[in-house]
Amino acid sequence: MRRRLLLVIVALLLGTEPAWAEEQGAPAVDGLVSLKSHHDVKTTIDRLQAVLTKQGITIVARWPHDARARDVGIDLRPTELLIFGNPRLGSPLMTSRQTAGIDLPIKALAWQDEVGQVWLSYDDPAYIARRHGIAHRADIIRKMSGALAKFSRLAAAP
Repeated sequence: MRRRLLLVIVALLLGTEPAWAEEQGAPAVDGLVSLKSHHDVKTTIDRLQAVLTKQGITIVARWPHDARARDVGIDLRPTELLIFGNPRLGSPLMTSRQTAGIDLPIKALAWQDEVGQVWLSYDDPAYIARRHGIAHRADIIRKMSGALAKFSRLAAAP
């Protein structure tokens, strides 16, 4: 209970929702934001990539986990990762704590659950900041959180 209250207070101070304040039915994973997509996995990532590209955000890589799993004889539901970044926002986090580079650039994962629902998930920037002990970049965390929420909603919307 105390941990949850502390997370709410930190999230409010950073101007973000707590990571567990996700859509109904979303998987509960600490620091992960997940929202339902109205599209299949490929279309969700296509739409996210298009939104990011239009905003001038660098696309680093696209990794089809399901295809790579099939290459080695493993059956995996549709799952695709998009890695992208904006050095104007990510680099200041790394100047605060270089270890943040393990979580940057940002990654978004579109995946289909066991009942066929597609989700779009990404690491909550506030979680990344907490993980690396970055307490003085609230403005950047707020910008990152807002942008990720907006871009994800656009990608997942009908």
